[in-house]
Amino acid sequence: MKSNVGKLLSTAAIAATISTGATAATLDDVKAKGFIQCGVSQGVPGFSNADASGNWTGIDVDACRATAAAVFGDAQAVKFTPLSAKERFTALQSGEIDMLSRNTTWTYTRDSSLGLDFTAVNFYDGQGFMVRKDLGVESALDLDGATVCTEQGTTTELNMADFFRKHKLSYVPVVVQKADEAVAAYDSGRCDVFTTDKSGLAAQRSKLAEPNAHVILPETISKEPLGPVVRHGDNQWKDIVTWSMFVQVNAEELGITSKNVATIKKETTDPGIARLLGTEGDMGAQLGLSADWAYNIIALVGNYGEVFENNVGPATPVGLPRGINNLWTEGGVMYAPPVR
Repeated sequence: MKSNVGKLLSTAAIAATISTGATAATLDDVKAKGFIQCGVSQGVPGFSNADASGNWTGIDVDACRATAAAVFGDAQAVKFTPLSAKERFTALQSGEIDMLSRNTTWTYTRDSSLGLDFTAVNFYDGQGFMVRKDLGVESALDLDGATVCTEQGTTTELNMADFFRKHKLSYVPVVVQKADEAVAAYDSGRCDVFTTDKSGLAAQRSKLAEPNAHVILPETISKEPLGPVVRHGDNQWKDIVTWSMFVQVNAEELGITSKNVATIKKETTDPGIARLLGTEGDMGAQLGLSADWAYNIIALVGNYGEVFENNVGPATPVGLPRGINNLWTEGGVMYAPPVR
C-alpha cells in the first residue's frame, strides 16, 4: 500500500470536499497522467486480489480495467491502491484514487452524505455467516452467545448488530481493521463465526487451511448491492464508469464476447450492435471517448458473463453460481439501459 494512504484529510477538509464535490474533470486528469488510479481491497479472491507477482485479478479489478479500456483502449492502464474498509472513502474523497472498486455496498447514507456517487451494481450480494462444521450449527438463529468476527467500517458490522438485536440473541463482536485479520482471527479459533457478504465468505473460505471444514449458513440477512464509486459532481466521469459496466451487460445479452466481437463488428447488420461497437452513431463522443470505446471494453476485458465466470464462477476456487447475478432474461436481475 502506498504510504500516502495514511495521510488522511482532517474532518474540516473532508467536509469541504463533500460540500463542493468533484470540481476538476477526472477524465482530463486521468488522460494527463496516462492511467487510472483504482482503489481496491487488500485481498478478496474473485473480487480484487493480487498474486505473488503483484498481478491483480477479480470482478472489481475488471471494473477498473473496463474503464481503462474505454478511456485509453488499454485495459492495463490502471494502478491499484489496496485499501481497508475504513480508508476507502477518504481515499476517494481526497483525490488519491480516481475510482473505488472494492466490494462496496450502495446504501442511502453513503450515497447522500459522503460526497460520493455510486455507479452501476456489478454484483448483487447479501450478508451471511460462516461457522466450522464441527460446531454443529445449522442456522444463524442458533448463534446465541457466539463470538463473531467482522471488519470495521462496513455495513457488515451494522447488519450483524441489527440481526442479533432483532432476534433477541446475545453475541460478542470481535471487530478488526482488515478483512485478512478477521479471517485469521476466525481461522485461529478466536471466534466461533465469521460474517461478511456471502460472496466474501466463499472467497475467504478458499484461503482457509481446511476450506471443507467450514460451512456458510443458509440465512441471508441483508441486501448488499456492490459496485464502483466515484466523487460527486463530475457527471462525465460517473457516466464513463457506469456505462463501462452497462456495455458489458448489454454485450452478454447480445451474445457478444471477447472472442467474437471483432467478427461481429465487421459483419453485423443490426443497428443496435453497430451503435454499441462504434460503427454507427457518435456514442463515444457523447462521453468524450473514441468511437470504439465499447468495442475495446468487450475485446480487452469481456462481457459481464465472461467476467463473472473467469473470477468467481463455478470453475474457480470461489465457486459461485450466477444466481441473482444472471441476466434478467435468464431469471436474474442484471439489466442495463440500451445504448441508443
